[in-house]
Parts: sequence; structure tokens; C-alpha cells
Amino acid sequence: MADFLRAALAFPAALFSFALVVVAVYWLLVLIGGVGVHILDGGEGGHADTDGSTGAGLPVTVSLSLGLLLAWLVCLAGAALVPEGPARTATLVAALAVAWAGVRLAGRLARRLLPPEKVASRDDFIGRVCTVRTGRVAADFGQAEVRADDGSTAVVQVRTDESGLVAGSTALIYAYDADGEFFRVAPYDGALDPHKPVV
Repeated sequence: MADFLRAALAFPAALFSFALVVVAVYWLLVLIGGVGVHILDGGEGGHADTDGSTGAGLPVTVSLSLGLLLAWLVCLAGAALVPEGPARTATLVAALAVAWAGVRLAGRLARRLLPPEKVASRDDFIGRVCTVRTGRVAADFGQAEVRADDGSTAVVQVRTDESGLVAGSTALIYAYDADGEFFRVAPYDGALDPHKPVV
């Protein structure tokens, strides 16, 4: 045990030992529910794109943790096996290279083994039924509420050249106008549609 502590606190392993303690505390807090996994991932529930030196497909927290662990293991082995001197500096360089390569490899494996995260698109609403929320819908005005696959609802801008769409009316979204940033809708009667689009 004394030899292990001596190696962990010797150069260059000591550079990563203290950081690894912080990482271990972080993951312990994650396990007991004290903090969110995505603290460093640039948003709620998203995976940061860490392509380059950290490996795409992994959250930043996972990439950093894995990189620190790999670098620490190489440095620990170097501190135990390599005598003090210039060779120890070479161990540090090797540790950084191993960490970089290991995280990139893990990122590639994650992209292959894990299903890609589906990015929400406005096109997902095309073909869906919506409910008019404004007093009327016209060629220059209107809003409606539409339900997404995950059960959440969104209020979107809608336009129509037809008459009869008022608050509470049901309409079918059939196109998206990217220039005007609104959806085109038409009156919808579920009884007349055998295909019944998903609400």
C-alpha cells in the first residue's frame, strides 16, 4: 500500500491523482443523485459534440473522466517502473497520448454501439393534426397547438387560404414555409380521413 501511495504521489502521476479524486467524488454524487450527469455537457440532456481530442459520441463528463483515468494509470505505471529523471517526463507525454487515443476510440465505439440521438425537426409536425388556439387562422395570422411524439405540445404559427378555422377547430398540417417560418394547414375532419394521422 505504501508503494502504491508513493507511486500515486510521485511525478507525473501526482498531476492526475488529485484530479481523479475530484472525478470520483463527482461520479459518487451522480450515483446518489446529488448532481446531474450533464453539468459540463452544454445543456439539458444533450451530448456535447466532442469530436477531435475528446471523441464524438460521449458526453464531456465521460470523456474527461475516461481521459484522466487512462492518463493516471499510465503515469502510475511510469512512476512505479521508470526511474526518476527525464524518462518520467516521457511517461507524462505517453500518458497524454494514451488518454487522447483511448477517448477517441471510446467515442467511435459509442457512435457504433449506441443509437443516434434523434434531433427534433419542424418536418416532424407535417401530417399531424393540430388545434387552433387563436380566434381565427388566415393567410397572415394564426397559431395552433400540436403534439409531438414524446407527448409534449408546442404552439406553432399556422396559415391557411381557406375559411372556417377558428379557436378550437382541428386542422391538418401539410407543409412548412421556411421563409415565413410557419406551417400551412387545412381544415381537418377525422371522420373523413381513413388514414387518421397521429395526433
